[in-house]
Amino acid sequence: MSIYDHTIGGLDGAPLDLGAYRGTAMLVVNVASKCGLTPQYTGLEQLQERFADRGFTVLGVPCNQFGEQEPGNPEEIQTFCATTYGISFPMTEKVEVNGPGRHPLFADLAAVPDADGEAGDVQWNFEKFLVSPAGEVCRRFRPGIEPESPEVVEAIEAALPG
Repeated sequence: MSIYDHTIGGLDGAPLDLGAYRGTAMLVVNVASKCGLTPQYTGLEQLQERFADRGFTVLGVPCNQFGEQEPGNPEEIQTFCATTYGISFPMTEKVEVNGPGRHPLFADLAAVPDADGEAGDVQWNFEKFLVSPAGEVCRRFRPGIEPESPEVVEAIEAALPG
């Protein structure tokens, strides 16, 4: 199954059609506003700016499952992201990424192993999943890996369309 077959709401409450991103590479990241890793928003936005015109987007997915570090409502999350980090990439509704309430998108994402061969639950905020233009998850990066690290940048460059 392609991730483009999933439905998810946008942060604004309207449906977000993942199919609209078919043919682009995408970095799906579970995000949080009050986490020690929140400064990774800077690197995510820089990736967005660097690669957007080459068929790439970041997709931020707010999640409050890790230490309740994303407590805000959609308006608060949007304001924080816009004013603090100038985020221009799309953001989804707040979802669960683990457990019985896990969003189906994250059921597919979590099935993909990381560089050490480990699949399963998302470890913490800012876990990153690189999706190919065909909608297949091709790489998984754990939370401590910075968005602009060479391994992430090289994987994005390899996944770009064309």
